[in-house]
Amino acid sequence: MKKIYYLKTCNTCLRILNELQLDSDFVLQDIKSEAITVKQLEEMQELSGSYESLFSKRAKLYKEMDLKNANLTEADYKHYILDHYTFLKRPVIIFDKHIFIGNSKKTIALAKATISE
Repeated sequence: MKKIYYLKTCNTCLRILNELQLDSDFVLQDIKSEAITVKQLEEMQELSGSYESLFSKRAKLYKEMDLKNANLTEADYKHYILDHYTFLKRPVIIFDKHIFIGNSKKTIALAKATISE
């Protein structure tokens, strides 16, 4: 599978997509206009090992809802990601059996190296 979950209104996501120089085999899904399905999220969780690793603690709603003071479970992380796209750490890049989550320089460098092999 070659897929990227991103936000087309996010400048960081767009910069990363340009940086990766993807071939046409990649499927891009704008998570705001095309919501993540339960099946898609479960596939991401299977590759990453947890819903927490997919969850963005930098989201504005995370602070507004005071979730940092809540004792969140894996089920909670799954619920919030499915409930609102902003809770998915972006971008999520899936390349074969590899998953790269977020926009850290290290993550993107690793994704680039893996994709270009």
